Amino acid sequence: MYRYFTSESVTEGHPDKICDQISDAILDAILKEDEFARVAVETVVSTGLVLVTGEITTKTYVDMQKIIRDTVSNIGYDRGKYGFDAENLAVLVCINEQSPDIAMGVNEDKGKEQGAGDQGMMFGYAINQTPTLMPITHYYANKLALQLAYVRKNGPLTYLRPDGKTQVTAVFDENGNCEYFSHILISSQHAPEITNKQIREDIIENVIKPIIPNEYITEDTTIHINPTGRFVVGGPSGDSGLTGRKIIVDTYGGRAHHGGGAFSGKDPSKVDRSAAYMMRYIAKNIVASGLADEVELQVAYAIGEAKPLSVGIDTFGTSKIDETKILDIVNKHFDLRPKAIIDKLNLRRPIYKQVAAYGHFGRDDVEVPWEKLDMVEILKQYLPKDVR
Repeated sequence: MYRYFTSESVTEGHPDKICDQISDAILDAILKEDEFARVAVETVVSTGLVLVTGEITTKTYVDMQKIIRDTVSNIGYDRGKYGFDAENLAVLVCINEQSPDIAMGVNEDKGKEQGAGDQGMMFGYAINQTPTLMPITHYYANKLALQLAYVRKNGPLTYLRPDGKTQVTAVFDENGNCEYFSHILISSQHAPEITNKQIREDIIENVIKPIIPNEYITEDTTIHINPTGRFVVGGPSGDSGLTGRKIIVDTYGGRAHHGGGAFSGKDPSKVDRSAAYMMRYIAKNIVASGLADEVELQVAYAIGEAKPLSVGIDTFGTSKIDETKILDIVNKHFDLRPKAIIDKLNLRRPIYKQVAAYGHFGRDDVEVPWEKLDMVEILKQYLPKDVR
């Protein structure tokens, strides 16, 4: 067990998160008109430039220029002085159809069910540290990032600009309980005339205090605000961005494994996305039912094959029944074939842009199917009577 553990998050104006949101905005627009479309788009941003590339096979048409510019504007890059703005962008689009070799493995044919779109492994995780069963450091890092965006858009900190990062370090006792936060770090892009002293005071008062419970801030807590003293140049003017480069922010803040595949820009036929969502759904219901206090699940696929190659489990010594029995329960009650996952979670619809920033899991500000706890009562029946 870690004595110290740190997780980070980033705001929607971070260059990589701009890319994730553009990719998922395009996906949502296509799925709205064509639920069976195949989409795998990547976005790159740099100073004054957005490049969208990848593979799309669809019956519909979407105005990518408009989607891209609207997404950038809604994030908050709507003025030239920010160094990146929606109106004055060079937008390049380079899209091909899905490879027929991949499509052959995914398509349903007579006598052949839908297979996985690629080989790979995906993980799902849950822990009873927070109301949404997420690691405490990542839960609060994301909450701080959301609050940073809220006070920028709604006041009182309108001098802030879209790019920002948060980081939370927790200290744990020998039983894995959080004692306090040793470090809280927030960096936010800002207008050039604002002093670091004012930013520090304002962020502590309007971002940290409303989000972090008092019991986690002690005399041993160190708070860092814009440690370099200045953060005026940010967003794509300060660094390039790329879809899928914040996969740890998207998932569990480093507390759990990650299979390596990104989510954003991919339709649900891609198991990188849909199977990771399913494993989170299963893990959350396992912990919520009391079968374990912490659980990590792994699933693996071969391209073109419907049934997983393997399903694995680790409850880190917290299970109330034997781990192998929990795995048997998972295999009995959850169908992990790609089409079954899509149908169970109703994934062929435009629900993805809303999670393209601030995490795909443990969100209590949006409603997504993989966070539902509708299997808890079924799983509880497997608990010994004396612990139900």
